[in-house]
Parts: sequence; structure tokens; C-alpha cells
Amino acid sequence: MTTTMDDLTIVTGGAGFIGSHLVDRLAAEGRRVRVVERPGAAVGHLPGGVEVVFADIRDRSAVDRAVVGGRWVYHLAANPNLWARDRSTFDEVNYRGTLHVLDASLAAGAERVLHCSTESILTRARSSGPIGEDVEVTEDDAVGPYCLSKLRAEQAAMRRAREGRPVVIANPTMPVGPGDRGISPPTRLMLDFCNRRLPAVMDCTLNLIDVRDVAEGLMRTMGRGTPGRRYLLGAENLTLLGLLGILGELTGVRPPRLRVPYALAIASAHVSEFWADHVSGQMPQATVTGVRLTRRAMHFDAGRSLRELGLAPRPIRASLADAVAWHRGQGTLGPTGDAPAHHLLEKSAESS
Repeated sequence: MTTTMDDLTIVTGGAGFIGSHLVDRLAAEGRRVRVVERPGAAVGHLPGGVEVVFADIRDRSAVDRAVVGGRWVYHLAANPNLWARDRSTFDEVNYRGTLHVLDASLAAGAERVLHCSTESILTRARSSGPIGEDVEVTEDDAVGPYCLSKLRAEQAAMRRAREGRPVVIANPTMPVGPGDRGISPPTRLMLDFCNRRLPAVMDCTLNLIDVRDVAEGLMRTMGRGTPGRRYLLGAENLTLLGLLGILGELTGVRPPRLRVPYALAIASAHVSEFWADHVSGQMPQATVTGVRLTRRAMHFDAGRSLRELGLAPRPIRASLADAVAWHRGQGTLGPTGDAPAHHLLEKSAESS
């Protein structure tokens, strides 16, 4: 396809949970869209007329070719999992891949580049009160290789913005809603509960936002955001039991009464990761990073960002109801559902 700089929008990771909703919104507005996805990714659910290019963002030359002609570039592609058998893939994909996308897009003359970061890098070992978009964090605050790679990627985007380059940054919290074909960590939690595969829980707080509001927020950040600023896209803070209570009202499933102490949870996570690393090679039932994040304050205040973007997220109860209905239609939710049963508390991204 011949492209020009006039109107082409590029979305890396555009077939993912957040990405596919963003692409739907862009296409509905009549934008010309090119999705850049990893080789082998499923793309059949994307709207007709969307161009798809398969490229590994670890390959700078492939990225150079993929972003040619893009006026606006949304960078969402990442490894969103909290475990990988080869931990170096987090650095290669999330950090170095981001460098490739940012620098290739800017070199190709992009008018604006949006880096989609994550809220999990904004937590600190010692913090009090809600976390806002101006929180200052260092690499010492990062929990595990996933968070470290995402923090380094955001730092790289911020450096370019402060050098005067047209780079804007958005940090969604945990997205929920319909259309999660890849089963992100928040959706795994929801499905495990609704399919009665969650016998116990930990005490923690989560901030949730509808995935469709994330897509809208990314578009508004692209259009209105100031380079060098972080825009936090979040909605409601809920305890895990509060979240399960809402899901229980929607599905009739009773929340578990058993509480898992942190010491037992972290020990189980270490055992699960050892087995995954050395035997199964499959996603562990619990990840060390996921359990460690439950000890961090995850109470966010996105009010300033939402006001500046003019974004009013919908109630999370409605988002969860839509997610339940969608998964019922997909056959992944029910008494004998067959959704992946990887264990509770892992962070998504985006998904990011």
C-alpha cells in the first residue's frame, strides 16, 4: 500500500486488548490505520480496511519499514506478562523495542508519538495516600523484570520529550471490559472467579478502568497531551473483595472466604516459577512479581489527568457487566468454562 504523511495513524500492538479498541475507534472516525503486530498474532477481529504489517519490534530494520508514512504513532506493543522463561525478553521487547519504535518513528518524521506505559511502575515501597501522575520513581522502586523494563521504556520516552521531541505518555491502570481475546491478567482473575476456580484471595487494592475509556483516553492524550507530562488513565479504586462482590452480584458466584497470607502466597509463587522455569515452560500459577505488587499501594488518583483530557470514565460495574456478557457469548464463562486458569493477581499492560 502506498502511504503519505497526510493521515496515516500507526498502532503497534493494535490487535491486543487495548489496541483493538483503539483501532476500532480510529477506524470509526474514518482514520487510515496501519497495525503493526508481532509475527503470528491473530488479527482477524480487526475492522475491515485496516492495514496490517507483521514486524518484531526487537528488529530495528523491520520497525523502520513498518512506520514509514505514519503521521501519528501509538506505541502499545509490549510483553504484558509478569513472567517469562527467558527474563531477558522483557528488556528486549519492552525497553529496547520501545527505543526502536520511538526513534524509527521520529526519524521517519512522525508528527506525534504516544508511548503507552503502565501504572504498575508508579508504585513505591513506601508511600502514603493516593498515587498521582506526578509521582517520582526510580529503578529501585521497580518490582521485578517486567516493571523494570516498562519503567526504563517510559524514562526513554520522557527523555525524548524533554529534548523537545513530540512524544506523549499515558499510563492506564488495569483495563476491564469486553473483547479481551488474549485473556489479560485482570480478565484471568475475573474468569477464575466466575468459573469457580478462585478458592482464596489476598487483601489488596486495584484501580480499574474500562478498556474503551482507555482507548478514548489514548486518543485524547495524543491530541491534547503535553510532551514531558505523564497522563494517568484510571477510574475506580476497589479492594479485591469489592471487585469480586460486584462480579458475584452479576453472576451469582459467592466470593471466597479464605484469605491467603502474604508469606504463603510468595512462597507458592516461588515454587510455581521454579516449576515453570525448569519443567513446564508454561505460565506459572502465580508469579513472584504479581504477589509482590499486592504489597504495594495501588490506590490511584487520576483526577488531574482526566480533567485535563476531558475524560469521564464509565462506572466499573457497567464495564464488568459488559465483560461478563461478552465472555458468556465467547463460551469462556460458565460452570464448566475453559478459559486459561493462570492464577490471580498479575498485572496487565496492555495490554501495555
